[in-house]
Amino acid sequence: MITVVRSGMLRFFSPSLSHTLSFSSSSLSIRNPPKPSIRNPLSRSISTHASFETQLFIPPGIQPDEVDDSAVLPGSNIAVGPYAGDSRIKDVEFVKSSSRAKDCPRDDRPEFAVLGRSNVGKSSLINSLVRKREIALTSKKPGKTQLINHFLVNKSWYLVDLPGYGFAKASETAKTDWSSFTKGYFLNRNTLVAVLLLIDASVPPQKIDLDCANWLGRNNIPITFVFTKCDKMKVAKGKRPDENIRDFQELIKQNYKQHPPWIMTSSVTGLGRDELLLHMSQLRNYWDQ
Repeated sequence: MITVVRSGMLRFFSPSLSHTLSFSSSSLSIRNPPKPSIRNPLSRSISTHASFETQLFIPPGIQPDEVDDSAVLPGSNIAVGPYAGDSRIKDVEFVKSSSRAKDCPRDDRPEFAVLGRSNVGKSSLINSLVRKREIALTSKKPGKTQLINHFLVNKSWYLVDLPGYGFAKASETAKTDWSSFTKGYFLNRNTLVAVLLLIDASVPPQKIDLDCANWLGRNNIPITFVFTKCDKMKVAKGKRPDENIRDFQELIKQNYKQHPPWIMTSSVTGLGRDELLLHMSQLRNYWDQ
């Protein structure tokens, strides 16, 4: 079993702070969200088809018996605790691109790394979060991000755009190089609060995503699963996003004793944007103590 605990950093991944509760997924989107947000357009299909046992992410400062529907962010397994604060992004600026982990900014600001498979919508999500077009490079050609890119948010924390994995058009040499320096970043970055691991919810679970999640878990890197493209409806002979998410969760349970936090998003509709930022604020504020 993989235990997602990062000693000295994110203590809230310890077993005492993550508990299994059973509830209907419909409760995630319709009852008094802790912060005004965009209503989940999939709430009806989730309510009808995806009532299943899930494991809530309980952040620091709140006890499991204090959690009810209103404390859970819509379209997620994330409870909101007292460390959640102002999550608005008021200012963002590009700082630098680094080809090696040791060349990344050397200060004490906390950071979130955004990682995902090629064409998962990584750049689109970053642009959606900061509400500025082309802050992160977007292209119809997967694999355009080949460096570690640091963006300073509100002059207080970093959003880090990492090279994707699984580039269909990249050479084997380039794949190896990108993988090597990205892993070096994960293993040596003491200011890393969490990895936002993006998973395409419009397709069935992919082995490469599961392998990446398991590698992060084995190396005690705290993660949040960010399911992208949740606005897409069922295609012929395919499954709905909520069904693919359920299937992914079932597979990941085999390796994670405590299920990491997860959230549904769409860069097209804005689904999950405010909720994800609120989740990041409570992780960041706790880290900043």
